[in-house]
Amino acid sequence: MRQQSHYHSHNYRGGAMAAALVLLLPFLLPNLFTPFSHALPSILSEWNAPKPRHSSLLKSALQRQISDERQADLWMPLNNEQWKPCFRFQSTSPLPEKSQGYIQVFLDGGLNQQRMGICDAVAVAKILNATLIIPHLEVNPVWKDSSTFMEIFDVDHFINVLKDDISIVKELPDEYFWSTREYYATAIRATRVKTAPVHASANWYSENVLPIIQSYGIAAIAPFSHRLAFDNMPEEIQRLRCKVNFQALAFVPHVRALGDALVSRLRYPRLTSEVDSTNYLGEVSDSKDKQGTGKFVVLHLRFDKDMAAHSACDFGGGKAENLALAKYRQVIWQGRVLNSQFTDEELRSQGRCPLTPEEIGLLLAALGFDNSTRLYLASHKVYGGEARISTLRSLFPLMEDKKSLASSEERAQIKGKASLLAAVDYYVSMHSDIFVSASPGNMHNAVVGHRTYGNKKTIRPSMALLGQLFLNKSLTWPEFQEAVVEGHKSRQGQLRFRKSRQSIYTYPAPDCMCNA
Repeated sequence: MRQQSHYHSHNYRGGAMAAALVLLLPFLLPNLFTPFSHALPSILSEWNAPKPRHSSLLKSALQRQISDERQADLWMPLNNEQWKPCFRFQSTSPLPEKSQGYIQVFLDGGLNQQRMGICDAVAVAKILNATLIIPHLEVNPVWKDSSTFMEIFDVDHFINVLKDDISIVKELPDEYFWSTREYYATAIRATRVKTAPVHASANWYSENVLPIIQSYGIAAIAPFSHRLAFDNMPEEIQRLRCKVNFQALAFVPHVRALGDALVSRLRYPRLTSEVDSTNYLGEVSDSKDKQGTGKFVVLHLRFDKDMAAHSACDFGGGKAENLALAKYRQVIWQGRVLNSQFTDEELRSQGRCPLTPEEIGLLLAALGFDNSTRLYLASHKVYGGEARISTLRSLFPLMEDKKSLASSEERAQIKGKASLLAAVDYYVSMHSDIFVSASPGNMHNAVVGHRTYGNKKTIRPSMALLGQLFLNKSLTWPEFQEAVVEGHKSRQGQLRFRKSRQSIYTYPAPDCMCNA
């Protein structure tokens, strides 16, 4: 059955044609439009600031009073559940004297998807007793970042940590100079493995990839993301994946240095009205800082255009925004991601709509974060810009991000590089007292797993619950707050064991952790 949009198809086509015609008119008749061409963006722009969608809740949230008891509960560290990181990683089998050959992987996606692919690549190299060539990171069509492995991760640390597990080389040996991404893009090649199934077993690699390595000395696997199973793996392979993710993958020094600087500035903010300008470290009085000196929350606000378009939800930006997102779906995914067959209300009640900045702000306020909370915004470009964030900022005026905390000189090495920007956010997220992710995704999965490994508090929004609450326009603030608090009691970082087919990188227990 042909999938239908929840937009009215006739209206949508007519609206699209009309909008396209209006957009073309300035180019077809430039002299006619020159006197007022500056006004067109304000008329047709998808960036027009949407009005708050939950104005009644927002008004109450701005006047909220949080009890000291609620504050104390909110910032209370996780109870130690007797599960701690394992230090048994050195028990993997020794490195054989002779390698079978070389293995290459080409990793697509953003930073965190590539991170998981790197871990799997090491595991596959171990399974095949192959020498791993430092993975090639593809340029993602959305993030458009050409940063290499060595520009993001500390490659010497990576090789050193894994030196007793697998053999790793930084570059192709001279005899395989031809085995490049461009070489595989032009034709079918005998050394390229293009058919690796999703969640392939260890035996699949032994039966299908090892013979290629033995015949040609090298095998290149592309695509590779999610191409190794999480279940029925030898214990040493699981432990090795843990070792890569939690020990071997460290960011380059300048990313760690910038991350440390941001964490320090969040924990000890500059208080110009109370602290002498020559003194960097400022103390905060108890009366002005209920949660205690130095605590801060990282909010991963995944509300970029890519996410908004993929969801096919309505975010209150009107016809121009809906048209822009529909066009984006067509251009980026060329029809592979369709307009949803469900209504916006159905999508929201199912928890399938990303939380807007306004909605995540209301969630945080209902949980008990007050307007003195220091909030670090970990995000790529927010769809709608500052106008979309304004309600969140009104609820949390002490909200910071990379741009507000770091100087232009400090940001110079990461400017315009999505992967390095994400790496800084990842690093700060790992050092926060509490981490909250507005919507599931690769960043969410990676950070949640890493923080579970380190026994750190993470709040996971209940998307379905919140979707239903926000649809109820008659809900009062006390009712909303009670439902939010009750619905998130078991979603604050309590240990969850990995189930079948779930990722070891998101759920590190019990594979990567020991019961102390």
